[in-house]
Amino acid sequence: MKKVALAVALFAGPAVAQDNEALVQFSVMKPETALRLAQAALEDCRGKGYQVGVTVVDRFGVTQVFLRDQFAGPHVEETSRRKAWTAVSFRTDTLALAEETGAGTISSGIRDLSQAIALGGGVPVDAAGSLVGGVGVSGAPGPDLDDACARAGIAAVEDDISF
Repeated sequence: MKKVALAVALFAGPAVAQDNEALVQFSVMKPETALRLAQAALEDCRGKGYQVGVTVVDRFGVTQVFLRDQFAGPHVEETSRRKAWTAVSFRTDTLALAEETGAGTISSGIRDLSQAIALGGGVPVDAAGSLVGGVGVSGAPGPDLDDACARAGIAAVEDDISF
């Protein structure tokens, strides 16, 4: 709960300059890296017998890659994209967000946002403590299984994105 409250507080307040520079620098994954991440997540799920869709977004929530396995349902495109978007927007995995935004919690209003989805399977992608993107998986028989496949995708590119 504290993690979500902290994320909400970070985005709710005014932007504060950390230095006197006029420009900000940041890192994002190259398309090739995002594709390898998506392929690894899809292969992990496929190996477990799950047909899924996988979306990788950049740090701003813009889609870089979408892959859909041959028998995955039509809902996986929207659901995986929204999971990835939510993970980067709140800088937390959506499995934790699902628990932290349940009915009666102080953060339950997050569930009313049009793009946010509090359903496991979305995981932020960090490199040396810096957010570089997010991955969303949809289609496994449970959100915890979607989450595991997303994490397998991240693990497949972890050595390439650490700096």
